[in-house]
Amino acid sequence: MFTGIITGVGRIAALHDLGSSLSHGKRITLEVPAGYLDDVGLGDSIAINGACMTVTSFDLAANQFTIDISAESLDKTCGFHQVGQVNLEKALRAHDRLGGHIVSGHVDGMGQVTHFAQVGESWELRVLSPASIGKYLAYKGSITVNGVSLTVNKVTDLPSGCEFSINLIPHTVNNTALCTLEAGSPVNLEIDLIARYVERMLSNDASANSAASASLAAAQS
Repeated sequence: MFTGIITGVGRIAALHDLGSSLSHGKRITLEVPAGYLDDVGLGDSIAINGACMTVTSFDLAANQFTIDISAESLDKTCGFHQVGQVNLEKALRAHDRLGGHIVSGHVDGMGQVTHFAQVGESWELRVLSPASIGKYLAYKGSITVNGVSLTVNKVTDLPSGCEFSINLIPHTVNNTALCTLEAGSPVNLEIDLIARYVERMLSNDASANSAASASLAAAQS
């Protein structure tokens, strides 16, 4: 589990194919800030641009660690196909502050930045998400964008999907890899965990009510 509060900005330094076909994944080497790996062990989970990955090796002297990412994960996420900056967050510990919101590190879909520009001292970020994610977005609700816990300021349903707007304070822009985004950039999205369960419970209630109505109608006929 994670909180969406970024603890470091790293860099994908190298990518190596784990096989010759599209069904093979990649081994990725990441560079991190000095000291970032001091409390990290083999098998630990680190969210990279919002996707939970497992540390398969690390080099404290070089400030590097590696992950193996499957073809399935490569297909369902973005940011792992080229060298570049990434957001990092170590897994939540039981005694940590929950500064953002509950994040699982399981990407629900990919969105595309439609607008990113400074407004006063802050920045406005607008992202077009798939329509399937739109029903989980709400004014002042939470969304994770490339691993960063953010608050939704506006939601607009469009024929091409659902566009949501976020306000980024300077601290967030300066201390995460979101500063590298521009119109057209793909981003990883994870919806609020609680929204998943609410949707599931409501759909089950609707199914139960429908079944009960059908049974009653059959009994009365």
